[in-house]
Amino acid sequence: MPQWDGAAGSPGLTVAEAVAVQDRLRPRADLVGPGPRRPATVAGLDVAYAPDGDLLAAAVTVLDTATLTVVDHAVSVGRPAFGYVPGLFAFRELPALLAALDRLTVRPELLVCDGHGLAHPRRFGLACHLGVVTGLPAIGVGKTPLVGTWTGPGPRRGDTAELVDAGEVVGRVLRTRDGVKPVFVSVGHRMGLDNAVAQVLASTPRYRLPETTRTADRLCRETLAAATGPARATG
Repeated sequence: MPQWDGAAGSPGLTVAEAVAVQDRLRPRADLVGPGPRRPATVAGLDVAYAPDGDLLAAAVTVLDTATLTVVDHAVSVGRPAFGYVPGLFAFRELPALLAALDRLTVRPELLVCDGHGLAHPRRFGLACHLGVVTGLPAIGVGKTPLVGTWTGPGPRRGDTAELVDAGEVVGRVLRTRDGVKPVFVSVGHRMGLDNAVAQVLASTPRYRLPETTRTADRLCRETLAAATGPARATG
């Protein structure tokens, strides 16, 4: 995997400098794709924080898309690289996520981030940033919206509604289980929105969240618990 470089930002950035990095990198994001339609492997990425916020554990799980079983995984434990600033979470998490990606032995064909891509106040969320830095196709799947309004979707699995912010379609609201709260899908890099939705549906055979997110969430929590003690391990 590519090593982290200046495109990810660097420790010690001010808020204004971090926003400038997003502005500089935004034009590099390929928001059209269409991206891999039948990837053999797909990776989930997630981060868990200690309650006091002084430590984090980043996890990457690589799944075989045919069976949704984990075929590789890696973790990284460290301190947040940036302050807690809405819209700039990527700068907190990227160094640890990239360190975990570097430790993989199986190169994933698609990254699925627990967060957002285009559906971001500056149209450059974690999935965009991670995709641009690594060069890999990336999408974001959020549990809650960061921006936008929508009407619907319908009650059945596979029903969708456009997620719209300032008159622009920035993602899709996707129902992955009948009658269960939807998730919020947006493109990050080298993926089209239709394909992103299809990949999320393919990875949600039983639960609301993709297996990529579920396995990465479990791994980062377990890693943080091992590093800090069970009483401090929270997501």
